[in-house]
Amino acid sequence: MPVILPVKNVYPEIPDSCFVAPNATIVGDVIMGEECSIWFNAVLRGDVNSIRMGNKVNIQDGAVVHCTYEKTKAIMGNNVSVGHNAIVHGCTIEDNVLIGMGSIVMDNVVVKSNTIIAAGAVVLENTICESGSIYAGVPAKKVKDISPELTKGEINRIANNYKMYSSWFK
Repeated sequence: MPVILPVKNVYPEIPDSCFVAPNATIVGDVIMGEECSIWFNAVLRGDVNSIRMGNKVNIQDGAVVHCTYEKTKAIMGNNVSVGHNAIVHGCTIEDNVLIGMGSIVMDNVVVKSNTIIAAGAVVLENTICESGSIYAGVPAKKVKDISPELTKGEINRIANNYKMYSSWFK
């Protein structure tokens, strides 16, 4: 059974259309949209501030979503994929975004729609990632614009695949 706990009497809100892996952890002020999936060993800690997720968000294996006490919330739009072992901390991720495996997105970052954060990238505090771009490196910098075809080919493909994968466990 997943660990789903209240913090200060605030319970996570998880629609029936979502999949939560048996060893995932979701605590506190977390509100998920429809068709989300939280994978094995992923942690969503809404203990010190709130986490808001749109529809069809997938938080892959070992990823962590957290915030900063009384300062930053974690907000994710629709169709967001957070790759294996990534850290999303107190930032805003707009619609149609891929956060690559092992990347770190820090406090007060805004990742605009249709953007890819490459695997292993570290997006420093207060960075604004332009829409339709790929960011890579440590610290992350814009490396190129991405075409609408790549957005549909990668960002949408991954989000749709994770929706399909979650159906295998229901």
